[in-house]
Amino acid sequence: MTIDYEVAVALASIVALIIISAFFSGSETGLTTASRARLNELERRGNNRAKTVLKLTSMPERLIGSLLLGNTLANITASAVATAALVKVFNDSGAVIASVVLTVVILIFAEVMPKTYAIAYPERVALAVAPIMRLIAAVLGPIVMTVEYIVKKTLMVFGVDTSNVEGILSAHDEIRGAIDLHQKEGTIIKKDRDMLGGILDLKDLEVADIMIHRTKMNMLDASEPMSDIIHQVLKSGHTRLPVWKDNPDNIIGILHAKTLFGAVQADGRSVPNLKLDDILSPAWFVPDTRPLTDQLNAFLRRKTHFAIVVDEYGEVQGLITLEDIVEEIVGDIKDEFDAVTTGVRKQANGTYNIEGAVPLRDLNRALDWSLPDEEATTIAGLVIHEARIIPDAGQVFTFHGFRFEVLKKRKQQISLLNVSKAEPEKAETKEG
Repeated sequence: MTIDYEVAVALASIVALIIISAFFSGSETGLTTASRARLNELERRGNNRAKTVLKLTSMPERLIGSLLLGNTLANITASAVATAALVKVFNDSGAVIASVVLTVVILIFAEVMPKTYAIAYPERVALAVAPIMRLIAAVLGPIVMTVEYIVKKTLMVFGVDTSNVEGILSAHDEIRGAIDLHQKEGTIIKKDRDMLGGILDLKDLEVADIMIHRTKMNMLDASEPMSDIIHQVLKSGHTRLPVWKDNPDNIIGILHAKTLFGAVQADGRSVPNLKLDDILSPAWFVPDTRPLTDQLNAFLRRKTHFAIVVDEYGEVQGLITLEDIVEEIVGDIKDEFDAVTTGVRKQANGTYNIEGAVPLRDLNRALDWSLPDEEATTIAGLVIHEARIIPDAGQVFTFHGFRFEVLKKRKQQISLLNVSKAEPEKAETKEG
């Protein structure tokens, strides 16, 4: 056997090993980036390869372990063969030449090229390699299980417990990340992103997060004359209004405008002789801590659109309607009776004058801001929470990358703020 023959055999072996390495690299990228939604749809249509891919990806540790083991074996073997062949040709310098050449060749042809193709066509690659990877995973399974065991025990020595570790991202986070990515790329407009995000957010919200606060509720005093009540109903523009007696926390029922005006037009009835108790509907009370998804389902089951929100002590906190929940998904629903202003007015200098009661979620959605809403519901509540005081008019605070100036204060409530983006060097500081 001549050296030339040995080099030729070695070269052929190296080419084969690089192809194998490229197969594992491309398979890793294709199987891990393929869309599960598309694969599920292909499986539903009877595609057996899609079913195999989903089965492989359902055991990520086993799959990644097999891919890495195969790729590592191919690369190390190729390096060893190249070194042995080149040492015979170039003596001691052959090892250095082999390292340099193999590094470049493996990087280009066994890593970058197959991964680039797999990123461009992930489902195509995943479906193509699925049968082979299923066999390889079965063959390498015992070795991979041993490696997993060693890794877990080693990590436990350093205090890392992986027995209860779930995926880094939940399905909820993955969907939200995909929506934000598509919006940045221009394939989803902001309105659609907000709508999809609103659906995802419902499970994280409670009734208290979106209810109309009691300070903004339109309520009727049962002791007032019927003519005044009719005037208030017409002025409010609402179809349903809570009615209280003796004190605002004692809500005795809900007055529906349709029922009221139907009674007014009934034969033989006059406004002064109408009895309010006869036309009231029972009030439905719900806790302020109720999950929003539960409240939505309750609205649909009861076929009603209106509920009074109470706290743990039974005191009225506000009201919530089916429309309020729908608006969390589709945005504000305006009609001819809604106020033109939303409590946000842009100024000529680019800042915003914002009423203190404007919800943070509405601000973030309308202006594409990211003010935190975990500790406070309204913009005024956020300022008080961060400042740790009830500020006076004229005080200025800077946090979360924004500058907040208190413009007006009514009793102990912040009624109007001027908000603008803060200078970068002044962020996360407080004044006043």
